[in-house]
This record gives sequence, C-alpha cells and structure tokens, in this order.
Amino acid sequence: MQTQLAPQFQGTAEGAEAEAILRKCVHCGFCTATCPSYQVLGDELDSPRGRIYLIKQVLEGAEPTRATQLHLDRCLTCRNCESTCPSGVQYGRLVDIGRRIVEEKVPRGTGSRALRWTLKEGLTSPLFGPAMKVGQVVRGLLPGKLKEKVPPKQDAGAWPRRTHARRMLLLEGCVQPSMMPNINSATARVLDAAGIETVIARDAGCCGAVKFHLNDQEGGRAQMRRNIDAWWPHVERGEVEAIVMNASGCGVTVKEYGHMLQHDAQYADKARRISGLTRDLSELLPELVPALRGKVAADDRVIAYHPPCTLQHGQQLKGGVEQGLSELGFTVRIALNESHLCCGSAGTYSVLHPDIAQELRDRKLKNLHAADPQAIASANIGCITHLQAATATPVRHWVEVLDSALKHS
Repeated sequence: MQTQLAPQFQGTAEGAEAEAILRKCVHCGFCTATCPSYQVLGDELDSPRGRIYLIKQVLEGAEPTRATQLHLDRCLTCRNCESTCPSGVQYGRLVDIGRRIVEEKVPRGTGSRALRWTLKEGLTSPLFGPAMKVGQVVRGLLPGKLKEKVPPKQDAGAWPRRTHARRMLLLEGCVQPSMMPNINSATARVLDAAGIETVIARDAGCCGAVKFHLNDQEGGRAQMRRNIDAWWPHVERGEVEAIVMNASGCGVTVKEYGHMLQHDAQYADKARRISGLTRDLSELLPELVPALRGKVAADDRVIAYHPPCTLQHGQQLKGGVEQGLSELGFTVRIALNESHLCCGSAGTYSVLHPDIAQELRDRKLKNLHAADPQAIASANIGCITHLQAATATPVRHWVEVLDSALKHS
C-alpha cells in the first residue's frame, strides 16, 4: 500500500514504523474473515482493512473525526488478523500508533473520559484489592452487570515452601491476586512439583497493558520500567532462568517490552533482555510433563479449552496447552467452530463495548458447550471471568485444573 506521509509524520520513528507496516498490506481482505468486530457489525470500517485505510488517511494528513475514533475503539486488539494475514502486516502495532494520534486530535466526551480514567487508574491501583474484597462481601446485592465483574471470593490455598536450584520469576498481575489468587498459587505449586521455585518481585505490578491500550501509552511505559527495575536485580545476578506469565495478556505485553521501549536509551537494552527471558506458562509444558508424570491423577471429565487471543494470535502459541494436558491424562477439546475467535473480554473491552462483547461471549460459549464439557479452561483471567459470568459450567485456568489433580507430597 503506497503511502505519502504528511510532513508532521515524516522523519519520526512512529511515522517510519507505520509506513513500513502499511506498505506490507496488499488489500486482500483475508483479515475480514476472522475479525470479530466485523463478524458482529458487518461494517468494512470495523475490520482491519478498513481501520488500516482510516489510519493511512490520518497519517497522510486527513483530520480524524469521532467516527474515526469509534472505529479504532471497536477493535478488540485480538490480532486474529495477524494470524490470517499472508503478508505479515503487524496490525497490532499500527493500530496502537493510529489510536494515539487520533486520541490527541479528537476530544472525548466527559462520560467517556471519566470511564476510561477510572479503568486505567482503578484497575492498576493498590486500592483495587480492598475494593474487590468489599465487592465480594456485598456481591449478592450488586446489580447483574456489576455482579458479573466481581467473582466470588476464592481460596488461594498454600504457597509452596520448598527451595529449588531452578528458580523463575512470576508476575502476579494487577487484578489477578484479588480476583482469582488461586491461579498464582496453583502456578507455584505446579512448578514446585516439577522442581522449580517461584520467585515474586514485590515491586512489580501491572504489566502496562491496561493503560497502554487505553491510550495512556506513557503511563503504560512507566509501569513497564517499574517492572524492569523490580526484576533486574534477579536477572543481573543470574538468580532466575525465566520470567513466567500465567496471564497470556500480560505475557504478550512483556514479550513486547523490547519494542515498546526501544527508543528509551536507559531501558532499551534491559527491556530486550526482559522480553527475551519471558515465557508463557504453557511454553514450560514440554519440560513439566515428564517431571509431573506419576504425580497427576487426571479424571475422565471433558474439559473444553478456550485459547485466548493473546496466546494464539499475540504470542503465536497454539496447541501447547491441549497437548500438554492430554499427555498427562486429561480429556481436552477445543471448540470445533470459531476456536480462533475472540470471546469478547479483550482487557477493558467488555466494559467499554458491552453489547459486542456479550454477543461474542454468547457465540464462544455456544461453541464450547457443543463439546458437552464438565469444565471450561483458559489461560487468561479476563477470558475466565468474562466466560464464567454467562455459564454455570465452571471456568478455570488450565493450571488450576492441573494443580487440583496433583498428588501433593
């Protein structure tokens, strides 16, 4: 796609990156077939190809409008289009650039600004945990839509106390410790059973994705730098061999720290090192499976597995969870239809665009329920809470399923 950048974007790092991405697009339209917002809305401007045209126009000097902003907002950033694209268009990076530019040029209404500020500051605040505890106490009194966002209080179980020669850092996350603390402790117990000690850097917090994708990109980068500072002493001293992510949304973000901080002279090298050390928990399964054989008592329940977009499209990790759990004796099935499609959670998307998010969730659950499962598993807290709000079938992280089957010594 030929592009003539407007003068204000010529010679800038963003302009050069956007132009290189745009030149790869060949207008084929394959992306429309797998774009969830296009599947729901049927509007070309709510497809990757349509949004690419909108971003191109802005980069060439056209003034964006509220409609431009809305079409970019409606993108779930699932990156399904990247899995589909035959030309390797890095759409996710392009839409980040387009959103930032449009955000500066198109003012939002008071209500929209307030909601987005509440999400980006509230979800990443130290006060989120206490607020969630209050919400869980009065959960039965909450209206339906708010009740969906407050899962019942969960017992995290015991954290392993053994030490091991092999050690890995784990990012606890911003909302996961208060919403579903068992995911982190289950991760530590499974790694412990395989002879790996889990290390927590207490000063690490939100991965930066929430603020970054709500167009507070500098706020997101500040959180990324804080995490690097928290992890760096462990990395520099060679105390850990990897940084493990059990939330695929965090994993895809931390793996891109090197790109997001590439122009930061103080952090660029450290960010690349951190990204290089980051592993999704599922990437450890090939070595966990042999270590856990004989320690797992899998039952015959059918587990329907939903691979999050941030895992299968963002990180391009497909099939690892299904294969690993199957090798350990679990009966795992993925949806026969639309297993590639987003469930509608997409970070804060289910709050900002609830109608689209709920339609996608209904489609996802219909396809998962077709497998007649006794449980549903996924790999990201956002997907888990979003799906659980609309089904009586238990929805859990796959590591919780594995942990519950462990014969703990």
